[in-house]
Amino acid sequence: MAKKPETLVVGATGLIGRWLTAELLTQGRAVAVTVRGGSARGAELRTWLREHDIDEGALTVITADITQQGLGLDPGDGERLSSVRDVFNAAGVYRFGLGREEARRANVDGAVNVLRWAGTRPELRRVVHISGYRVGAADPLPYPAPEDRLARLYRRYGSYEASKREGDGAVRAIAAHEGIPLTVVNPATVIGHSRTGEAGQYLGLADLVEQLWTGRLPALAGTRRTFVPVVTVDHLARFLAAVPEHDDGPYRAHWLLDDATPPLPDLVALLARHLGVRAPRAVLPVGLVRRLPRALTGVDPETLTFLSEDRYDTSSADALARAAGLSHPPVQDAARRWADRLVAERFGRAQRR
Repeated sequence: MAKKPETLVVGATGLIGRWLTAELLTQGRAVAVTVRGGSARGAELRTWLREHDIDEGALTVITADITQQGLGLDPGDGERLSSVRDVFNAAGVYRFGLGREEARRANVDGAVNVLRWAGTRPELRRVVHISGYRVGAADPLPYPAPEDRLARLYRRYGSYEASKREGDGAVRAIAAHEGIPLTVVNPATVIGHSRTGEAGQYLGLADLVEQLWTGRLPALAGTRRTFVPVVTVDHLARFLAAVPEHDDGPYRAHWLLDDATPPLPDLVALLARHLGVRAPRAVLPVGLVRRLPRALTGVDPETLTFLSEDRYDTSSADALARAAGLSHPPVQDAARRWADRLVAERFGRAQRR
């Protein structure tokens, strides 16, 4: 009889979720995952795992919907998950141009529903909520937040980042009030696997690489010191898997990024040399780019809030990584391999054929 799962990954078909699932299975853990959309999504995940030489014999796939209280689980599935000790929430919607309510359903209501469901697990050890390095750096919102404050937040940041900030405040407030042990991991921009370059996501910084490759990046927004830190997807997966073994207490938070990431203009220049294309010479202030027509700049306004010179306190993540025997792979080598993979995959178009 198969071992009952002790670990649950919510959002296992996304970028972070599938790599985390692969890491947990590789470590010999019995893992359950939730998928939305029925058996087809679960079959896709199992195929991906087999293609990466991961034994998926200890994997349990459950159909769920994080936008519903109780995750929309039927009683039988709830019983199958009664042994779960660690819950990783990698679910959410990552896309620019979202409507406010669409973003909130997944990134706020969904985060709250996962946390509260996890709090009902009799053997719960820890909930690990995946947020973002810019989100976690802000003062947390109260929950529920006043509507006037939310309206300003969504106007300033756009629906994606605003919903992540609202969700971050919500899970922190509810965990503290209901006594749910919580770790929030705030990862940097996730790039490809440190050895193969594979990521499987083509938004954000990957879109900038595509503009560079196709000669559509005449200038960068920001300054010469703009810092857009990165983390490889395999290091992130190993770090997440280690969190429940090393964190204790009611609440912990970690900023996970490679502080050796070059400033954005230097990183782009590095990739341009590697790809044999021309690097942009001009760096334009964000305020100016925001006022220019998008048709001229090619820049999504929602991405501009990520362009900052801020640095982040990684001391707690560094300490946990040392305790777990982990270290970042060389960031410049990883970035080159990631760029090569993006080009080889034609920035996702090869997969969509």
